[in-house]
Amino acid sequence: MKKIYSLVLLLSISYGFAQIPAGYYNAATGTGYTLKTQLKTIISTGHIDQGYNALWTLYTQSAWRDNYYENNGSLLDIYSEKPAGADNYEYTSTSQQCGNYTAEGNCYNREHLVPQSYFDDFAVDPMKNDPFHVFPSDGKVNGDRNNLPFGVVASGSYISSNGSKRGSNTINGYSNYSGTVFEPINEFKGDIARAFFYFATRYEDSMDDFYTAANGATCEAKNMFDGSINKVFSDNFILLLIKWHRQDPVSPKEIAQNNAIYTYQGNRNPYIDHPEYICNIWASQCATVDLLPTESFETLANISIYPNPTKDNRINITSETELNEIQLININGQVIKNIKKPNSVQNTYTLENLPQGFYFVKLSSSDNQTTTRKILVN
Repeated sequence: MKKIYSLVLLLSISYGFAQIPAGYYNAATGTGYTLKTQLKTIISTGHIDQGYNALWTLYTQSAWRDNYYENNGSLLDIYSEKPAGADNYEYTSTSQQCGNYTAEGNCYNREHLVPQSYFDDFAVDPMKNDPFHVFPSDGKVNGDRNNLPFGVVASGSYISSNGSKRGSNTINGYSNYSGTVFEPINEFKGDIARAFFYFATRYEDSMDDFYTAANGATCEAKNMFDGSINKVFSDNFILLLIKWHRQDPVSPKEIAQNNAIYTYQGNRNPYIDHPEYICNIWASQCATVDLLPTESFETLANISIYPNPTKDNRINITSETELNEIQLININGQVIKNIKKPNSVQNTYTLENLPQGFYFVKLSSSDNQTTTRKILVN
């Protein structure tokens, strides 16, 4: 089934879940690139660089732990996490920080989604240390991704344990780039897209400098950029980032990390708080995406959750596909209920005695299909 999220739903996620400080976005009144520059001022003001080593400690916080899948508190690594199955390996101790590695599961690293080599001969801090685009990840997979741009791989020359892969970029309506790229799994594509949009905004003034600096000019990820400070991204990749952003909407993980990073360094990712800002800024590119063919990341068919909102602390979930797991997740990313192999009556699953609040309901089937919906319990 297509994962359809209307603007109303995106707005409700934005205002209903993220703990946005009062007045934080009051100055974001423009449209187009004017709005982007306003956001750059907002998220630069109060940004306190905590340094590179502090990221290790940050990753021990709950927001970077698995409260969503196995729900066991292990490090949530986007290159090893299997959303609908057991992970091949897990990181549970700070002693597993890299370090040397020869295989997956040896150690975890601090991966710059925008590779450090793209900016390290022009300006290192604070972008080197910014957790909005520096994610914890398996060292081996991080090394195999190297400095490649992200894209869509038709046939992987390298595939990680959770299906992330490296190979030639697929030529389609979203890109005519034929070089080697790295593709994460669908579950985290939107997270990566919003990290890139954050980087393009927070470091707006330096986008042209990174592009022409010695190392930046030879970094393979340069192909994702166009050397401008307004549009920032090349035609080959901006449509793909918008597509990923739309097809993988803001998740509880991102909201929890956004709130934690605000406490940590004093700024936020506006595209987690307000996903609609992306198409307010890159409006013509979003209009182009609307005209291109699309496919769904999720295929769970004919899901219905009702009543929503509910006033009797109870919801019903109907699904033609048998569900293997139901998770109820609060606004801080904590799993409130985790029901494995739930019972149904005529394809209907019932959750009762729900406390008041906003929640995400994550549904998983036995054949690795997932979908996440928002509910309100009054």
